[in-house]
Amino acid sequence: MMTRPDPFAPLIAALGRPSAASSDFDLNPDTVLPAGRKLRPAGVLVPILATDSGLRLILTKRSSALKHHPGQIAFPGGKLDDGDADVTAAALREADEEIGLAPDNVQVLGRLPGHETVTGFAVTPVLGRIRADFDPKPEAGEVAEVFSVPLDHVTDPARFMVQSRRWRGQRRYYYTVPYGPYYIWGATARILRGLAERMAP
Repeated sequence: MMTRPDPFAPLIAALGRPSAASSDFDLNPDTVLPAGRKLRPAGVLVPILATDSGLRLILTKRSSALKHHPGQIAFPGGKLDDGDADVTAAALREADEEIGLAPDNVQVLGRLPGHETVTGFAVTPVLGRIRADFDPKPEAGEVAEVFSVPLDHVTDPARFMVQSRRWRGQRRYYYTVPYGPYYIWGATARILRGLAERMAP
């Protein structure tokens, strides 16, 4: 009897490949960042569920009422709180609060390189395998929707595009990886682009 290959094996292999940290400024090399700036540590969970049709990535659509990044597609996660042991603990706590994904239902596979955001956060993406299917519970007031996308869609470098818009008087370039009605861009797309590069043959 043949054993089925572990669908997470390519992800685990990708975690072992070296790659540089990323930032919201990667495609904007003329950006001058203030010297001595202090970044706030944060953790986001990259939660992946195995289904009959393949691996799927769980994402959120932020509430349009939020002050920061309203309506944007994001990983569950947030800033490091005093009670968090580390950024991995912060990512797991926030995923529990934001989408009802219990920490004991997540097998942490590893961390991806850090990502600096334009809002002053040093974000650590934590790759997690969801052990069993769960019923998402969006946090009222913060999460408008919880949805999933095929992992092979957002880890295919050919699916990514570079777009731009004017921001604070300057043209800013960023990655996008749209899926159906969901416009995935900014830090979320940049982190996924880094993962896609790691997984590329």
